[in-house]
Amino acid sequence: MSPEFPEIVSSLPARFRAEKAEGVSAVIHFDLSGEGWPFTVIIEGGRCTVEKGLVGTATCIIRTDADSYVQLEKGELNPQAALLSGRVEVSNLMEVMRFTRLFRRYEESDAPGTATMRPEKEGPLKGLKIVDFTRLLPGPLATMLMADLGAEVIKIEDPDAPDYIRSFPPFIGNDSAYYISLNRGKRSVAVNYSVEEGKEIVRRLIREADVVIEQFRPGVMDALGLGYAACAQQHPRLIYVSLTGYGQTGPYAACAGHDLNYIGYSGLLETTGTKEAPVIPGGQIADVAAGSYMTVNAVLAALYARERTGKGQHLDVSMLDCVIPMMALQIASYYGSRKEPSRGDFSLSGAIANYNVYRCADGRFVALGALEPKFWENFCDLVGKPEWKTRMLNSGADMHALKEEVAALFLSKTRDQWIQLCEGKDVCLTPVLSIAELEQDPHIRARQMLVPDERYPQMKLLGRPLKFSASGGSVSWSAPALGADTTEVLRAAGYTPEQIAAFRKRNIIR
Repeated sequence: MSPEFPEIVSSLPARFRAEKAEGVSAVIHFDLSGEGWPFTVIIEGGRCTVEKGLVGTATCIIRTDADSYVQLEKGELNPQAALLSGRVEVSNLMEVMRFTRLFRRYEESDAPGTATMRPEKEGPLKGLKIVDFTRLLPGPLATMLMADLGAEVIKIEDPDAPDYIRSFPPFIGNDSAYYISLNRGKRSVAVNYSVEEGKEIVRRLIREADVVIEQFRPGVMDALGLGYAACAQQHPRLIYVSLTGYGQTGPYAACAGHDLNYIGYSGLLETTGTKEAPVIPGGQIADVAAGSYMTVNAVLAALYARERTGKGQHLDVSMLDCVIPMMALQIASYYGSRKEPSRGDFSLSGAIANYNVYRCADGRFVALGALEPKFWENFCDLVGKPEWKTRMLNSGADMHALKEEVAALFLSKTRDQWIQLCEGKDVCLTPVLSIAELEQDPHIRARQMLVPDERYPQMKLLGRPLKFSASGGSVSWSAPALGADTTEVLRAAGYTPEQIAAFRKRNIIR
């Protein structure tokens, strides 16, 4: 039997969060195999008791082995991965999700622990300190881009409800590939900021920061006492970013939403696809282009303003607001002609033959971007179709006929044969690559846009998209484990080892 198993089971009542158990009644059977013994956890009347053996009528049965149970309690095994792999079976998933929220995570020791030492940051944003409350995709990608440029990013997570993306498959080992790809170069601090002691820890970190970035619905941070007004009172130079779907004001401000909803409101989705129906883009346009990139833009603009004025400010970044400029040409076309274009009728969205996507003989695709006359004429000469040159000006049925002729031509060769034929010619013809092909492309490799992770060599991470001639990028490390940097960050903020140990003992930090 693992020496930790009895200790972990016996610690359950001490780790029970009675404040979250109002109205909860549950009997959970842990039917364990291996070197351990089955036990029952009973929640009733705001109290938790543990009994050896399977006692009473279970509201949920959890079947696993003792070693897996220990690993789950210590955070060494991802619960989602354990369920998907079959290492853990549960009879009632909703019941077990509710049950697990009632307990603080087990800690092996109340000692402060060993600090995680990180290399010194370099890059154009060296010295910039960001306190990051974001999760999922838009905010974490934005803060990772700034970490790559040298910023110190302190990722704040609730120990009992961390960034949800940590639980999303696919997994490499016990870690989510999504989490790994969006969080390199950051420090992880796990602190329960729903309680006053945790809030004070966060306030101290914010007082020493240049930037705060949060991604909750409007009003959430204010309710916690950590909103812009409260923070700016103590730190007038603070730049505080609120990244949301619909912004801090307006009729939709409190509404939930995702990338698809924002591009739906923006007109982008309506103009993407065929005449039959809109098509969902393959990438998260609003999340990344309107969320991540515009957050970085907003921070850099506010830093420049602070250099001139000495004052910080609140930045309201709405993904819907920021995706609308991606429709600049389509909106201009509408107001210039007062004609609502049908889907697929805009010249850059599939309406013309010389700017389109075509299937080849092997079922793969090429992208023809011969928009200007010189490129189209070069293409026509190359494929022996000089009679097509003037037809790029056609419209209606004539343009439809030309698209069909060009489509038929591309079916005569494979994708790679077409690319080889057009190599070195100014015709703007490129392959439509799959994700699996990206890392083999010579240009993408030369630009180092997919790089191995130091902890997971089989995992390719996004390279740094910005190249600087003088200031370069920062030394980065793999996405941190939950709370990996809590001790070091709190020591740097002035907390003593004894204070840190006390916080850990009271489950304020992890």
